[in-house]
Amino acid sequence: MNEWEQAQQFEAHWHETIGANTFHEEEKQFVYASKMGIEVYRTAYTPYNFKNYGKVLDIGGGEVSMLLKVEKPEGCVVVDPCSYPEWVKERYREKGITFINIKAEDIDLYSNVSYPELKGFDEVWFYNVLQHTENPEKICHNALKAGKIVRVFEWVETGITPGHIHNLTKKDLDKWLGGYGKVERLDGTKGANGLCYYGIFKL
Repeated sequence: MNEWEQAQQFEAHWHETIGANTFHEEEKQFVYASKMGIEVYRTAYTPYNFKNYGKVLDIGGGEVSMLLKVEKPEGCVVVDPCSYPEWVKERYREKGITFINIKAEDIDLYSNVSYPELKGFDEVWFYNVLQHTENPEKICHNALKAGKIVRVFEWVETGITPGHIHNLTKKDLDKWLGGYGKVERLDGTKGANGLCYYGIFKL
């Protein structure tokens, strides 16, 4: 078992521990969205809606992709290599979101034959995910090729811990994304605490 596979086991256990109680993760998403330039708006039914930006690919969205808070996200796709309970997949199906159980490093490999829906994205989103991946540089490159716009939020300079096998830095992310992101220390509001990197990028 390699380092990435061990990290996946650690993350799987963590997700099993929290089960369906994803409130803490969803609360932090509103911090991520504000930094990623994603508009939040209110309807008569709920104040927690993210604007529809067209066909969006969410890399590593897990069991509670931000796309679940988008009205009518038809054509949107979540790519994640983890195994989740059936209720997660059913939730995506009910919302009209395609869930594809592959690594984001392999998007190009699968987009030509197995999953034709992995093409033609208006935007690609990824947030709090690269620390968990096998090759974050390749994922950044794939994201830039997959969408016209890439919105990013990642924690940086966190060190390496179980489940987090990369110590991300602004220097590396700027290089991989071909641009310049912003770095800011968050104070724990809505559970988001630490040094973060965010930005909107175009190929």
